[in-house]
Amino acid sequence: MSVNKRMNYTRESYAGDPDQYKDRTFKKRLFVIIFGTDTKSGKLFDVLLIVLILLSVLAVMIESVDFVSKKFGTFLYTFEWVITIGFTLEYIARVWVVRDKKKYVFSFFGVIDFLSIVPTYLSLFLVGSQTLAILRVIRLLRIFRVLRLTAFVSEGSILLDSLQKSRHRISVFFLGVLVVVIIAGSIMFLIEGPEHGFNSIPLSIYWAIVTMTTVGFGDIYPMTIAGQFLAAFLMLLGYSVIAIPTGIIGAEAVANARNSQKEEQSIKPCHNCHENHHIKGAKYCHRCGQTLEIMSDDSDASERAMTD
Repeated sequence: MSVNKRMNYTRESYAGDPDQYKDRTFKKRLFVIIFGTDTKSGKLFDVLLIVLILLSVLAVMIESVDFVSKKFGTFLYTFEWVITIGFTLEYIARVWVVRDKKKYVFSFFGVIDFLSIVPTYLSLFLVGSQTLAILRVIRLLRIFRVLRLTAFVSEGSILLDSLQKSRHRISVFFLGVLVVVIIAGSIMFLIEGPEHGFNSIPLSIYWAIVTMTTVGFGDIYPMTIAGQFLAAFLMLLGYSVIAIPTGIIGAEAVANARNSQKEEQSIKPCHNCHENHHIKGAKYCHRCGQTLEIMSDDSDASERAMTD
């Protein structure tokens, strides 16, 4: 299963059509409010949700500051529980109104919605676990759907697919770099020794990693000519290896973008609103919710012939 399909959070993936609730007025209205970004009430709900998420994340962050925690600790604690209860009710409502409950619960945003409320309840048993509520910031990805920035979602899916397809080559590259820093750290331990701050091989390997990544904390550094020569070689090597994973991922991204464009061209423009840019694998128009038609080979060839 592709990353794009796992992260597909559009309402057609698990919510279904609001017309299925025509005999249950309240459930239909609640469905439209929660998932209907095309409606005024739905957009207002999403905007309010995003504001609450931002306030909640901000509260978790400033609570870690000592003087703020001492002065406003009780208020922040109460505010966190109010937000958590609100998000809990929202999660229950989402599960209740969707058609395919299992698909939503185990979808990308379904899991994030659940994990965003767990830390506060977990803090009743494990002190400090409420800090994990910072995971709520991931829910801000819904802003792309609210602001109709579907093109960014599509591009993000291409990038994630590229990372997934490049994982084997990246793993080989990472292993090669690991071998280099282990060898360089061991050699530096022999050259410099404890008298120059290289007290052990693991510490020397740490120095090699910091040097190759061109971070250079300066806590330990070589003092002999041989050690300085090795350090200079690692620095130059570090600049060289930075470009390798970029090229690997970039090549995959270009290939995925071409494939995505071909798949997008195989979907006919929406006959209701004439939108012709849709997320990869979409079955419904992201603008009006109308069912999309996949272009057959014959119609595809004829349309290309007409354009030619």
